[in-house]
Amino acid sequence: MKKDNKLDNPVWHSLSETQKEFSIDYNNIKFYHPDYCPFGGFETNENISEHIVEYSKLVDNFFVVGDKPKLSNDLAFKKELVCLQMIIDKKIDTEIKEDIIPLGSEHTDALFQLVTLVQPGYFKKKTALLGNYFGIFKNGQLVSVTGERMKMNGFVEVSAIVTHPEHTGQGYAKQLIAHTVNNIFAENKTPYLHVTETNIGAIKLYEKLGFITRRKISFWNIEK
Repeated sequence: MKKDNKLDNPVWHSLSETQKEFSIDYNNIKFYHPDYCPFGGFETNENISEHIVEYSKLVDNFFVVGDKPKLSNDLAFKKELVCLQMIIDKKIDTEIKEDIIPLGSEHTDALFQLVTLVQPGYFKKKTALLGNYFGIFKNGQLVSVTGERMKMNGFVEVSAIVTHPEHTGQGYAKQLIAHTVNNIFAENKTPYLHVTETNIGAIKLYEKLGFITRRKISFWNIEK
């Protein structure tokens, strides 16, 4: 497996490498443009509080990923979201029974509505422009999706693993994860993902598919 120490600071390295075009760069802290993703990451904790205030003028609710940032009195931590960062080192061998459709601009609204229904607060209408997204449709309705979010040299984050509550238990997520992961390996990159440490059902699925926990990582939710 590739040296994975860059994953300790995934936002910083993604915005320094593959996804520079989506970056708002304050030198020692970088943020995704809020139209795409409400995440930031920093290299050092010195002199970043004023830049976090600047970013907060663009979006009310956002996250800094990794170490705990220093904040000015203008801002406060809403919560610390502790996630497992999981990684996989080989393709997933599972039967794909469903038709898996690459999602394009014509699916933007349906994708946004489905992810926001299940995981509100993280996904923006332009998030899908960060990577490849795939979906399963039933009777013309998008019922399950998986895609890519943070990308750096050598690593791609699997994200938005979502199934409509009325369509769970059908193995859709398993098939979409396998399809997405194997596509990433086909590009000679390593897939990884983040999952809240309390989401035991999802963690068990990821482990069954071959993911292992690399570390815990915090998403610091900040508000004015």
